[in-house]
Amino acid sequence: MNNILDQVHKLHFVGIGGSGMCPIAEILLHKGYALSGSDMNESDTLERVRGYGIPVYMGHRAENIGDAQCVVYTSAAKADNPELVASRERGIPTLERSVMLGMLTQKFGCPVGVAGTHGKTTTTAMLTQILIEAGRDPSAIIGGKLPLLGSNSRVGKSDLLVVEADEYVETFLQLHPAVSVLLNLDADHLDYYKEIGNIVKAFRQFARQTSRALIVNGESPRVLEALEGVEGKAVSTFGLGDGNDYHPREIRVLPGTRRAFTLMHGGEALGEVELQVPGEHNLLNALAAAGAAHVLGVDGGSICRALSNFTGVHRRFEILGRFGGVTVADDFAHHPTELTATLTAAMSMGYRAVWAVFQPHTFSRTFTLLDDFAKALSIPDHVVMTEILAVREENLYGIHTSDLAAKIPGSVWFSSFEEIADYVMARAGDGDLILTLGGGDIYKCANLVVERYRERQ
Repeated sequence: MNNILDQVHKLHFVGIGGSGMCPIAEILLHKGYALSGSDMNESDTLERVRGYGIPVYMGHRAENIGDAQCVVYTSAAKADNPELVASRERGIPTLERSVMLGMLTQKFGCPVGVAGTHGKTTTTAMLTQILIEAGRDPSAIIGGKLPLLGSNSRVGKSDLLVVEADEYVETFLQLHPAVSVLLNLDADHLDYYKEIGNIVKAFRQFARQTSRALIVNGESPRVLEALEGVEGKAVSTFGLGDGNDYHPREIRVLPGTRRAFTLMHGGEALGEVELQVPGEHNLLNALAAAGAAHVLGVDGGSICRALSNFTGVHRRFEILGRFGGVTVADDFAHHPTELTATLTAAMSMGYRAVWAVFQPHTFSRTFTLLDDFAKALSIPDHVVMTEILAVREENLYGIHTSDLAAKIPGSVWFSSFEEIADYVMARAGDGDLILTLGGGDIYKCANLVVERYRERQ
């Protein structure tokens, strides 16, 4: 495929303030392209864009595209967006964000893609931190804010680019990484894929599009199934068992369910890691990041030091505050597997009681995985839920939060964040954890709870 970035110099971004759009714009700017953008809403991200001197227009109008030679648009933009309509009328090429990301990765000698149904953001962030601390100067596009950067992206001067490879509607098939990580593979996005076999096929194609090396979960049957028929790549495995290339030895549980372990590569000890992020799922994420970094030539000592320094990512078991003995935290978990991992970790951390505040995310996911959600949400002491967040769907399934609540004894649900805050704060006491969970805007409920606690102080 011809890369349009070889043919143009001026690009306009429709929705430039989006968390997935801004990092692409930053990297293109530093590679010498002239940019402009538009958006509907003010945000911290938009301020970041303006800080680079990129002209930003508020609102979408045909004249905003100016003399742009290519228009990049967020997937949220509708076909009748005035800027897209004007681009088509003038014959200016338009590319959806994921397509431009694929074009951009071709501008790097060693693009690295991190794929998996769960854990992409944390693993991408871990790998980025390792490469930064090892002096490898990577560029990175991460799905959440990395505290080391105070941002979800980085522009480096090396040929390394680390990106999340998102399987949603097969957008990761726009990428052709040199090195890829395959974390896990679960039934998700079935509104698009219909069945798990189609997800396996998509991951198999992603693996085929990887040119040099694959670092894969050696204990995931579906990941291993996805590798069937994939040839010509160096494959390394990670996992808890010592049959994997990268595995832990002598795991010790530290206060707060942090884990310390010896990082092994085959029979060789690479060093000691004291992981600050809780849960077995984060141990696996750390092994995946370590394996990728080692394949990229980072020494064991640097890997272990960086993993020990890693403190997490925005909205991944992010502690927002402690108020009179009540801890408030927020997590992005929105699939039963993620909920199980996060809630199991929370329940092992010594809290008197865990109040899980969950926002179901999409009708199709809730309907398809209803029993799995009920099982995961039976783990905490208390469950409070919102109505289902529609996102991009209509309720063709006749599914409601009450259907989920009927399967979870003692659970309750409310239609507003204010009602949830009232309910939970009236009942949570000294030593309790209030943990909001979901892929939508449930973090606003967490922020509301924090705000109210602060007002009381």
